[in-house]
Amino acid sequence: MASASLQFFAFILALFGAFGDIAATLLPHWKVNADVGSNIITAITQMQGLWMDCTWYSTGMFSCTLKYSILSLPVYIQAARTTMVLSCILSAFGICITTVGMKCTRLGGDTDSKNNACFAGGICFILAGIFGLVPTCWYTREIISNFLDQTIPESSKHEPGGAVYTGFISAGLLLIAGVIFCSSCFKRQQGAWIYPPKQHHFSSTEQESNAGYSLKDYV
Repeated sequence: MASASLQFFAFILALFGAFGDIAATLLPHWKVNADVGSNIITAITQMQGLWMDCTWYSTGMFSCTLKYSILSLPVYIQAARTTMVLSCILSAFGICITTVGMKCTRLGGDTDSKNNACFAGGICFILAGIFGLVPTCWYTREIISNFLDQTIPESSKHEPGGAVYTGFISAGLLLIAGVIFCSSCFKRQQGAWIYPPKQHHFSSTEQESNAGYSLKDYV
């Protein structure tokens, strides 16, 4: 019962991680630059994401521009696009597989099949967390290095946005969920190895008597 509750808790964490991963992939808040200038009425907030760049004015105007050209983007943005999409796909696969393998569901067949499904889903969550953690770390490193570069003007410097923090949290949730699923299945398999099923051993006299009875039947 405790293992089923732990798997359900890990499944909830994986759901939050998957939704956060999708939100971080689509949101344009990866880079944020606030340019107030001399008048707060004309303040501009520029936001850059993986797929679009948006500008928000203090007057209420909001405009976005999609990034159509892939080859013109920096390498870290191209890598972030690929890895974040892979993270979303793997987390979706993990949710589908663990739904079948959890103990609280009636899907998946026998106990061994459900354990294998849970283990496979946990591996998907771990890979999804790694694929989500790598681009957020790389993107944050580029932002910090550009911010500390003295040759770059102040108007071109940015700070990490909300999507970066959402990506960090989502990757952590997916990693925790994957470790819980894999460890729950591993403990069950380890217990089966330590305590193997008992086998009945017959003495030589019992075997000879059984053999004698079988021979008498054929006479």
